[in-house]
Amino acid sequence: MPRPLAATFCALALAACTTALPQPQAAPRPTLAAEMSLRAPRPAEGACWASQIRPAVIETITEQVLVRPETRDPATGAITGPATFRTETRQEIVSDQTPVWFRTPCDEILTPEFITTLQRALRARGLYRGLTSGQIDSATSRAISAYQTPRGLPSGTLALATARELGLIAWQNPN
Repeated sequence: MPRPLAATFCALALAACTTALPQPQAAPRPTLAAEMSLRAPRPAEGACWASQIRPAVIETITEQVLVRPETRDPATGAITGPATFRTETRQEIVSDQTPVWFRTPCDEILTPEFITTLQRALRARGLYRGLTSGQIDSATSRAISAYQTPRGLPSGTLALATARELGLIAWQNPN
């Protein structure tokens, strides 16, 4: 067997013997929407809540309305004049604005040390560019919103679920 042909044969034999490794699946993005409630929560010991107004959803509807129908020649049926239409646009409210409620870390947890750790966690994810001041300032709120919005909660107020995802608060066992 000539050398190039043997090398090709060996390469094909090796390729047939190898199995494709499974590609890692991207982890699904967590959603904070599951943590939200449309009803105001009942006061509970050790539970703090915040609300965010979910804006109304408005749909724009555009229709073509017949103003004058086409005209036809009575003898031949050929169109002698085109139809005339006008465009009408209106907006309809699909759903009204509603408050949504979500759990937040209580004030006694939001110490300057905790907030500094929050700012560092957001900086590590490329979301926070301000000073690590230990204060929730506008840059911190924007970074919180940038983290939470793709997860279903467009708010600059820190959700308890976000603090858990960032590793700032321990997950509680549901038992």
